[in-house]
Amino acid sequence: MSLATASRSLHDGTRAPRAELRERVRQAAESLGYTSHGPAQALAKATTPVVGLIVHDIADPYFSALAIGAMRVAHDSGLLVLVGNTFRDRALELEYLARLKAQRARGVLLLASGFSDAGYRTALHHELTSFEALRGRVACVSAHGFEADSVLPDHRAGARLVAEHLVGLGHRRIGVVTGPANLLTSRERMQGVRDRLRELGHPLPAERVVRSDFSRDGGRQATLELMARCPDLTAVFALNDMMAVGTLTALRDDLHKAVPDEVSVVGYDDIALTRDLRPALTTVHLPLEEIGEHGMRLLLSDRPLTARTVRVAATLIARDSSGPVRRPRRSA
Repeated sequence: MSLATASRSLHDGTRAPRAELRERVRQAAESLGYTSHGPAQALAKATTPVVGLIVHDIADPYFSALAIGAMRVAHDSGLLVLVGNTFRDRALELEYLARLKAQRARGVLLLASGFSDAGYRTALHHELTSFEALRGRVACVSAHGFEADSVLPDHRAGARLVAEHLVGLGHRRIGVVTGPANLLTSRERMQGVRDRLRELGHPLPAERVVRSDFSRDGGRQATLELMARCPDLTAVFALNDMMAVGTLTALRDDLHKAVPDEVSVVGYDDIALTRDLRPALTTVHLPLEEIGEHGMRLLLSDRPLTARTVRVAATLIARDSSGPVRRPRRSA
Protein backbone atom coordinates (compact mmCIF):
# COMPACT_ATOMS: atom_id res chain seq x y z
CA MET A 1 0.00 0.00 0.00
CA SER A 2 1.04 3.62 -0.29
CA LEU A 3 2.75 5.57 2.49
CA ALA A 4 -0.28 7.86 2.69
CA THR A 5 -2.62 4.89 3.22
CA ALA A 6 -0.36 3.47 5.94
CA SER A 7 -0.16 6.85 7.66
CA ARG A 8 -3.91 7.34 7.60
CA SER A 9 -4.40 3.85 8.98
CA LEU A 10 -2.11 4.53 11.93
CA HIS A 11 -3.31 7.99 12.80
CA ASP A 12 -7.08 7.70 12.24
CA GLY A 13 -7.20 10.66 9.91
CA THR A 14 -10.35 12.03 8.37
CA ARG A 15 -9.84 9.74 5.34
CA ALA A 16 -8.86 6.61 7.26
CA PRO A 17 -9.09 3.35 5.20
CA ARG A 18 -11.59 0.60 5.98
CA ALA A 19 -11.32 -1.21 9.33
CA GLU A 20 -9.77 -4.41 7.91
CA LEU A 21 -6.92 -2.50 6.27
CA ARG A 22 -6.32 -0.37 9.38
CA GLU A 23 -6.01 -3.54 11.49
CA ARG A 24 -3.45 -5.07 9.07
CA VAL A 25 -1.33 -1.90 9.29
CA ARG A 26 -1.62 -1.83 13.09
CA GLN A 27 -0.47 -5.45 13.38
CA ALA A 28 2.46 -4.81 11.05
CA ALA A 29 3.51 -1.74 13.03
CA GLU A 30 3.32 -3.69 16.28
CA SER A 31 5.45 -6.55 14.97
CA LEU A 32 8.06 -4.07 13.69
CA GLY A 33 8.10 -2.05 16.91
CA TYR A 34 7.16 1.05 14.95
CA THR A 35 6.53 4.32 16.84
CA SER A 36 5.17 7.46 15.20
CA HIS A 37 7.76 10.21 14.79
CA GLY A 38 6.27 13.33 16.38
CA PRO A 39 8.53 15.98 14.75
CA ALA A 40 7.88 14.48 11.30
CA GLN A 41 4.15 14.62 11.89
CA ALA A 42 4.52 18.18 13.10
CA LEU A 43 6.17 19.19 9.84
CA ALA A 44 3.29 17.64 7.95
CA LYS A 45 0.53 19.07 10.13
CA ALA A 46 2.13 22.42 11.11
CA THR A 47 1.44 21.79 14.82
CA THR A 48 2.21 19.04 17.32
CA PRO A 49 -0.30 17.19 19.56
CA VAL A 50 0.97 19.26 22.49
CA VAL A 51 -0.70 21.98 24.52
CA GLY A 52 0.97 24.17 27.11
CA LEU A 53 -0.38 25.29 30.49
CA ILE A 54 1.20 28.38 32.02
CA VAL A 55 0.75 28.67 35.81
CA HIS A 56 2.31 30.79 38.54
CA ASP A 57 2.85 28.02 41.10
CA ILE A 58 1.69 24.45 40.54
CA ALA A 59 2.17 23.76 44.28
CA ASP A 60 -0.62 26.25 45.01
CA PRO A 61 -3.90 24.26 45.22
CA TYR A 62 -5.66 27.00 43.24
CA PHE A 63 -3.47 26.42 40.17
CA SER A 64 -3.30 22.64 40.59
CA ALA A 65 -7.13 22.48 40.60
CA LEU A 66 -7.32 24.60 37.43
CA ALA A 67 -4.64 22.41 35.82
CA ILE A 68 -6.45 19.17 36.73
CA GLY A 69 -9.58 20.33 34.95
CA ALA A 70 -7.66 21.47 31.88
CA MET A 71 -5.54 18.31 31.71
CA ARG A 72 -8.61 16.08 31.97
CA VAL A 73 -10.05 17.61 28.79
CA ALA A 74 -6.68 17.49 27.00
CA HIS A 75 -6.20 13.82 27.94
CA ASP A 76 -9.63 12.95 26.59
CA SER A 77 -8.54 14.58 23.31
CA GLY A 78 -5.34 12.52 23.14
CA LEU A 79 -3.02 15.48 23.72
CA LEU A 80 0.22 15.79 25.64
CA VAL A 81 0.25 18.60 28.22
CA LEU A 82 3.36 20.57 29.13
CA VAL A 83 3.13 22.67 32.31
CA GLY A 84 5.22 25.81 32.62
CA ASN A 85 5.61 26.93 36.24
CA THR A 86 6.63 30.60 36.18
CA PHE A 87 7.08 31.27 39.92
CA ARG A 88 5.40 34.60 39.05
CA ASP A 89 8.47 35.52 36.97
CA ARG A 90 7.26 37.49 33.94
CA ALA A 91 10.44 36.88 31.95
CA LEU A 92 10.12 33.12 32.50
CA GLU A 93 6.49 33.20 31.38
CA LEU A 94 7.49 34.87 28.11
CA GLU A 95 10.31 32.34 27.68
CA TYR A 96 7.87 29.44 28.04
CA LEU A 97 5.64 30.97 25.39
CA ALA A 98 8.58 31.33 23.01
CA ARG A 99 9.57 27.68 23.58
CA LEU A 100 6.05 26.42 22.99
CA LYS A 101 5.96 28.43 19.77
CA ALA A 102 9.27 26.89 18.67
CA GLN A 103 7.87 23.42 19.39
CA ARG A 104 4.83 24.17 17.23
CA ALA A 105 2.49 23.45 20.13
CA ARG A 106 -1.16 23.24 19.17
CA GLY A 107 -2.16 25.76 21.81
CA VAL A 108 -1.39 27.45 25.09
CA LEU A 109 -3.75 28.05 28.01
CA LEU A 110 -2.77 30.88 30.35
CA LEU A 111 -3.97 29.86 33.81
CA ALA A 112 -1.87 32.43 35.67
CA SER A 113 -3.21 35.88 36.46
CA GLY A 114 -2.10 38.60 34.08
CA PHE A 115 0.22 41.42 35.14
CA SER A 116 -0.55 45.12 34.73
CA ASP A 117 3.00 46.17 33.74
CA ALA A 118 2.94 47.96 30.38
CA GLY A 119 6.25 46.48 29.18
CA TYR A 120 5.20 42.94 30.04
CA ARG A 121 1.83 43.32 28.35
CA THR A 122 3.47 44.58 25.17
CA ALA A 123 5.87 41.61 25.16
CA LEU A 124 3.03 39.19 25.93
CA HIS A 125 0.96 40.58 23.06
CA HIS A 126 3.93 40.07 20.71
CA GLU A 127 4.51 36.46 21.78
CA LEU A 128 0.85 35.47 21.62
CA THR A 129 0.26 37.20 18.27
CA SER A 130 3.27 35.47 16.69
CA PHE A 131 2.14 32.16 18.24
CA GLU A 132 -1.27 32.51 16.60
CA ALA A 133 0.36 33.45 13.29
CA LEU A 134 1.88 29.95 13.26
CA ARG A 135 -1.62 28.41 13.64
CA GLY A 136 -1.34 28.01 17.41
CA ARG A 137 -4.39 28.64 19.56
CA VAL A 138 -4.49 30.80 22.70
CA ALA A 139 -7.00 30.86 25.56
CA CYS A 140 -6.92 32.55 28.97
CA VAL A 141 -8.32 32.10 32.46
CA SER A 142 -8.83 35.54 34.07
CA ALA A 143 -7.93 38.81 32.37
CA HIS A 144 -4.61 39.18 30.54
CA GLY A 145 -5.18 42.25 28.39
CA PHE A 146 -5.06 40.14 25.21
CA GLU A 147 -8.02 39.50 22.93
CA ALA A 148 -8.46 35.74 23.13
CA ASP A 149 -11.03 33.18 24.18
CA SER A 150 -11.26 33.65 27.93
CA VAL A 151 -12.84 32.23 31.07
CA LEU A 152 -13.47 35.12 33.44
CA PRO A 153 -14.36 34.40 37.07
CA ASP A 154 -16.20 37.36 38.57
CA HIS A 155 -13.50 38.30 41.08
CA ARG A 156 -15.02 41.68 41.92
CA ALA A 157 -18.47 40.26 42.61
CA GLY A 158 -17.00 37.60 44.91
CA ALA A 159 -15.14 40.21 46.94
CA ARG A 160 -18.29 42.31 47.18
CA LEU A 161 -20.04 39.30 48.73
CA VAL A 162 -17.36 39.18 51.43
CA ALA A 163 -17.93 42.84 52.30
CA GLU A 164 -21.66 42.24 52.58
CA HIS A 165 -21.15 39.11 54.69
CA LEU A 166 -18.86 40.77 57.23
CA VAL A 167 -20.87 43.97 57.51
CA GLY A 168 -23.99 41.87 57.94
CA LEU A 169 -22.33 40.15 60.92
CA GLY A 170 -21.76 43.53 62.51
CA HIS A 171 -18.09 44.03 61.59
CA ARG A 172 -16.97 47.59 61.03
CA ARG A 173 -13.21 47.30 61.70
CA ILE A 174 -12.24 45.10 58.74
CA GLY A 175 -8.71 44.57 57.41
CA VAL A 176 -7.49 43.09 54.12
CA VAL A 177 -4.35 41.13 53.25
CA THR A 178 -3.80 41.04 49.51
CA GLY A 179 -1.33 39.96 46.86
CA PRO A 180 0.99 42.02 44.64
CA ALA A 181 -0.52 45.20 43.22
CA ASN A 182 0.51 44.37 39.63
CA LEU A 183 -1.52 41.14 39.52
CA LEU A 184 -4.82 41.81 37.75
CA THR A 185 -6.68 39.21 39.83
CA SER A 186 -5.47 40.87 43.04
CA ARG A 187 -6.58 44.27 41.72
CA GLU A 188 -10.06 43.05 40.80
CA ARG A 189 -10.69 41.44 44.18
CA MET A 190 -9.32 44.46 46.02
CA GLN A 191 -11.52 46.81 44.01
CA GLY A 192 -14.59 44.70 44.69
CA VAL A 193 -14.28 44.70 48.48
CA ARG A 194 -13.22 48.36 48.61
CA ASP A 195 -16.15 49.53 46.47
CA ARG A 196 -18.76 47.54 48.37
CA LEU A 197 -17.53 48.63 51.80
CA ARG A 198 -17.70 52.23 50.66
CA GLU A 199 -21.24 51.72 49.35
CA LEU A 200 -22.24 50.21 52.69
CA GLY A 201 -20.94 53.27 54.50
CA HIS A 202 -17.72 51.74 55.87
CA PRO A 203 -14.83 52.85 53.64
CA LEU A 204 -11.58 50.91 53.88
CA PRO A 205 -8.68 53.08 55.10
CA ALA A 206 -5.26 52.53 53.52
CA GLU A 207 -3.71 51.45 56.83
CA ARG A 208 -6.07 48.47 56.94
CA VAL A 209 -4.60 46.97 53.75
CA VAL A 210 -1.29 45.06 53.67
CA ARG A 211 0.24 43.53 50.53
CA SER A 212 2.38 40.43 50.41
CA ASP A 213 2.87 37.24 48.37
CA PHE A 214 -0.19 35.18 47.46
CA SER A 215 1.05 32.40 49.77
CA ARG A 216 0.68 30.98 53.26
CA ASP A 217 3.83 32.71 54.50
CA GLY A 218 2.80 35.92 52.79
CA GLY A 219 -0.55 35.81 54.54
CA ARG A 220 1.03 35.19 57.92
CA GLN A 221 3.48 38.08 57.67
CA ALA A 222 0.85 40.43 56.26
CA THR A 223 -1.56 39.59 59.08
CA LEU A 224 1.07 40.26 61.74
CA GLU A 225 1.81 43.64 60.17
CA LEU A 226 -1.90 44.42 59.80
CA MET A 227 -2.72 43.58 63.42
CA ALA A 228 0.28 45.57 64.65
CA ARG A 229 -1.07 48.60 62.79
CA CYS A 230 -4.72 48.05 63.73
CA PRO A 231 -4.99 45.83 66.85
CA ASP A 232 -8.72 46.56 67.17
CA LEU A 233 -9.70 44.75 63.94
CA THR A 234 -12.57 42.31 64.28
CA ALA A 235 -12.27 40.71 60.82
CA VAL A 236 -9.58 39.98 58.20
CA PHE A 237 -10.29 39.25 54.53
CA ALA A 238 -7.44 37.38 52.82
CA LEU A 239 -7.66 37.64 49.04
CA ASN A 240 -6.84 34.00 48.46
CA ASP A 241 -7.17 30.87 50.58
CA MET A 242 -3.44 30.21 51.00
CA MET A 243 -3.04 33.69 52.47
CA ALA A 244 -6.03 32.93 54.71
CA VAL A 245 -4.23 29.82 56.02
CA GLY A 246 -1.35 32.12 57.00
CA THR A 247 -3.82 34.54 58.59
CA LEU A 248 -5.31 31.77 60.74
CA THR A 249 -1.82 30.66 61.77
CA ALA A 250 -0.76 34.19 62.73
CA LEU A 251 -3.89 34.81 64.79
CA ARG A 252 -3.72 31.46 66.57
CA ASP A 253 0.01 30.85 67.09
CA ASP A 254 1.53 34.33 67.13
CA LEU A 255 -1.21 36.56 68.51
CA HIS A 256 -3.18 33.98 70.52
CA LYS A 257 -6.51 35.27 69.26
CA ALA A 258 -9.59 33.07 68.96
CA VAL A 259 -11.22 32.71 65.54
CA PRO A 260 -14.00 33.77 65.12
CA ASP A 261 -14.72 34.89 68.69
CA GLU A 262 -12.13 37.66 68.58
CA VAL A 263 -11.32 37.97 64.87
CA SER A 264 -13.27 36.56 61.91
CA VAL A 265 -11.37 35.36 58.83
CA VAL A 266 -12.57 35.01 55.23
CA GLY A 267 -10.62 33.66 52.25
CA TYR A 268 -11.15 33.40 48.50
CA ASP A 269 -11.17 30.47 45.98
CA ASP A 270 -12.51 27.55 48.11
CA ILE A 271 -9.57 25.20 47.57
CA ALA A 272 -10.16 21.71 48.97
CA LEU A 273 -8.31 22.10 52.28
CA THR A 274 -10.52 24.98 53.45
CA ARG A 275 -13.11 22.50 54.68
CA ASP A 276 -10.55 20.65 56.79
CA LEU A 277 -9.10 23.64 58.61
CA ARG A 278 -10.08 24.29 62.21
CA PRO A 279 -12.12 26.39 62.17
CA ALA A 280 -13.34 25.59 58.66
CA LEU A 281 -12.72 28.61 56.45
CA THR A 282 -15.45 30.92 55.20
CA THR A 283 -14.48 31.66 51.63
CA VAL A 284 -15.62 32.62 48.14
CA HIS A 285 -16.24 29.54 46.02
CA LEU A 286 -15.00 29.27 42.45
CA PRO A 287 -15.52 25.96 40.56
CA LEU A 288 -11.80 25.70 39.84
CA GLU A 289 -11.67 22.38 37.98
CA GLU A 290 -14.65 23.41 35.86
CA ILE A 291 -12.91 26.69 35.03
CA GLY A 292 -9.87 24.74 33.82
CA GLU A 293 -12.13 22.49 31.74
CA HIS A 294 -13.87 25.48 30.16
CA GLY A 295 -10.51 27.01 29.27
CA MET A 296 -9.20 23.86 27.59
CA ARG A 297 -12.43 23.34 25.63
CA LEU A 298 -12.17 26.87 24.28
CA LEU A 299 -8.55 26.21 23.34
CA LEU A 300 -9.33 23.00 21.46
CA SER A 301 -12.44 24.21 19.65
CA ASP A 302 -12.40 25.71 16.17
CA ARG A 303 -10.94 29.18 15.87
CA PRO A 304 -13.82 31.69 16.24
CA LEU A 305 -14.34 34.82 14.18
CA THR A 306 -14.34 36.87 17.40
CA ALA A 307 -13.00 36.03 20.84
CA ARG A 308 -15.45 34.24 23.14
CA THR A 309 -15.92 34.81 26.86
CA VAL A 310 -17.22 32.36 29.46
CA ARG A 311 -18.17 34.17 32.67
CA VAL A 312 -18.14 32.25 35.94
CA ALA A 313 -20.09 33.43 38.97
CA ALA A 314 -18.62 33.42 42.48
CA THR A 315 -20.57 32.40 45.59
CA LEU A 316 -19.83 32.87 49.27
CA ILE A 317 -19.56 29.76 51.46
CA ALA A 318 -20.08 30.66 55.13
CA ARG A 319 -18.26 28.31 57.50
CA ASP A 320 -16.94 28.49 61.06
CA SER A 321 -14.15 31.08 60.67
CA SER A 322 -16.56 34.03 60.50
CA GLY A 323 -19.11 35.02 63.09
CA PRO A 324 -20.91 37.98 64.60
CA VAL A 325 -18.98 40.64 66.45
CA ARG A 326 -18.75 39.84 70.15
CA ARG A 327 -19.76 42.88 72.13
CA PRO A 328 -17.57 43.44 75.20
CA ARG A 329 -19.42 42.96 78.46
CA ARG A 330 -19.95 46.04 80.58
CA SER A 331 -18.69 45.83 84.12
CA ALA A 332 -21.30 46.16 86.87
